[in-house]
Amino acid sequence: MSTENLPQSPGQPPRKPRVAVVFGGRSSEHGISMVTAGAVLSAIDRTKYDVLPIGITRDGRWVLTADEPERMAIVDRRPPEVEQLAESAEGGVILPVDPANREVVYSEPGSVPKALGEVDVVFPVLHGPYGEDGTLQGLLELSGVPYVGSGVLASAVGQDKEYMKRVFTSFGLKVGPYVVIRPREWERDEPAARKKIVDFAGEHGWPLFVKPARAGSSIGITKVDDLSGLDEAIAVAQQHDPKILVEAALRGREIECGVLEFEDGPRASVPAEIPPPEAHAYYDFEAKYIDSTPGIVPAPLTDEQTAEVRRLAVDAFEAVSCEGLVRADFFLTEDGEFVINEINTLPGFTPISMYPQMWQASGISYPELVDRLVRAALRRSTGLR
Repeated sequence: MSTENLPQSPGQPPRKPRVAVVFGGRSSEHGISMVTAGAVLSAIDRTKYDVLPIGITRDGRWVLTADEPERMAIVDRRPPEVEQLAESAEGGVILPVDPANREVVYSEPGSVPKALGEVDVVFPVLHGPYGEDGTLQGLLELSGVPYVGSGVLASAVGQDKEYMKRVFTSFGLKVGPYVVIRPREWERDEPAARKKIVDFAGEHGWPLFVKPARAGSSIGITKVDDLSGLDEAIAVAQQHDPKILVEAALRGREIECGVLEFEDGPRASVPAEIPPPEAHAYYDFEAKYIDSTPGIVPAPLTDEQTAEVRRLAVDAFEAVSCEGLVRADFFLTEDGEFVINEINTLPGFTPISMYPQMWQASGISYPELVDRLVRAALRRSTGLR
């Protein structure tokens, strides 16, 4: 569907496409999603689009929120909460599940449900499980509502670091050494599962990075320097995901590259480099979002290295069948080889996040980036494609 061909009522003037910005959510990345939503709401062109802000509380309730992006900021090192902007403590937003009807309804106990109008496209700025992992995308497919970003499969693969790496390997992209501990392994024989990690460390050396397999924003990740810190790191990761991923440390530079879907296909931005943060052991949540450790844009690479990482970023986008946008993260090892670490199908999208910064350096401003993503979503249909 294009912005020029929206359904109109007879005798009514053409209406602007309606964009529902959905944020918050049930994952541990709730607060960062709020910050991203504030940036998107501030940047979206209100002369071109009608905007409907919808928040999802930590317990999963969909609520109508105030359209006040200035309140969606980190204050005193604390991320915001959807409940702070909800228009009612009890009211809820109901998304249609009939593809022939895109009208969103707002309901409060004891009141007649109120129609909020049709939604033409959803801009999900949810990070992590229950938003970035294909679950929301599946709901929107059932509803027949176009949305920004990748579809169900690509979103699910992009959220699960194990299967992401398996897909990359099958397409010839090089990944670093890793081992996965699934919940059943841990429940069935905890000593054997722990030994699996210890044996991995014996083969690849310390330090190791212990991560939730299906989380983002560097939440729940621990750098483990020796055996004494392993159990605590496992416990921290399991707070966010019962499946954990353990990676060997790679010596090299951290390089990121953005991919954006244009009318003629995906293109890569100039790459960025993430220098080692001075006050942190690695590029963790606080380094990213609280202390705002700056990246280097564009990355100081040779022309050949820049071309190579941009090619690999698009290859990763295509391997997972992504749509819309992706941030691809690499290590440039000491022997000059690019190793892909992961992709993010809904990457950090605040103005200080690396994805918008890389596109800014590539000639696309933040408002234009938001506009391109909405227009790309409007061009696509839901269903098999």
